[in-house]
Amino acid sequence: MIYLVSVTVLWAFSFSLIGVYLAGQVDPYFAVLSRILLAVLLFSPMLLRYRFSLNLVLPVIGLGAVQLGLMYLFYYQSFLLLSVAEVLVFTIFTPLYITLLHDLLARRFNPQFLLAAVIAVLAAALMRYQSVSSQYWTGFAIVQGANLCFAMGQVGYKRLLAAHPGVTQYQLFGWFYVGAAMIAIPAWLILGGSQYPTTTLHWAVLLWLGLIASGLGYYGWNKGATEVSSGMLAVMNNALIPAGLLVNIIIWQRDTALMRLSIGCAMIGFSIWLCRKPTGRGG
Repeated sequence: MIYLVSVTVLWAFSFSLIGVYLAGQVDPYFAVLSRILLAVLLFSPMLLRYRFSLNLVLPVIGLGAVQLGLMYLFYYQSFLLLSVAEVLVFTIFTPLYITLLHDLLARRFNPQFLLAAVIAVLAAALMRYQSVSSQYWTGFAIVQGANLCFAMGQVGYKRLLAAHPGVTQYQLFGWFYVGAAMIAIPAWLILGGSQYPTTTLHWAVLLWLGLIASGLGYYGWNKGATEVSSGMLAVMNNALIPAGLLVNIIIWQRDTALMRLSIGCAMIGFSIWLCRKPTGRGG
């Protein structure tokens, strides 16, 4: 649990750093590539030193490609259409995807998660009901792509490591970033623009995001995912929302409709309660 809490605090700052200093200023595909390559560099000593069988390495590569590579491509595009607060709000669906995916793979279903999804949609609409636009709904759809990728990676990694309990995870995890790089490199070559970092601040933010938020953050988060139940993992995915909003409001003093935000957050809190781990259920 300590891993998930620590990374939640760490990532709370990442949303605002991307939205304030990178979105619209640095090509999103270059930003994604930079973060992933820095994470590969951080774990390269383990990649060179330790050897694992292909039946373990290849799934980790695949999970990295989805959870980090594809997710980042969706994620960075969303900041071009939405505010930081909106991106945070729309991540509320990730816990639902996690629990539904986990139930699907375990061949079980709980209808309370559908109710939670409806409440979450209403909460998101409430926070922006006065200015719904084509960009708003496009951004919403893009964030859901990121949420699905993130959820699939977490559930897949949790199940994979449950089948290999003796693995020392930090020795293996570099392959996760290799998989992400296999998506980020061609995406940048094909879709990337020429909007590169131009200031020391841009590079400093990218270094922080690559080495700390991505390199240490994703390792800590996925390791934490293997140590808690699927219900707790789902709930912790939503803990980032109030943490990120708090950072965005206090440090950058973004204007927010506090009444609608409060009501929406209360509805999100209820959806989190609905996504709690049911008593007596495994996983």
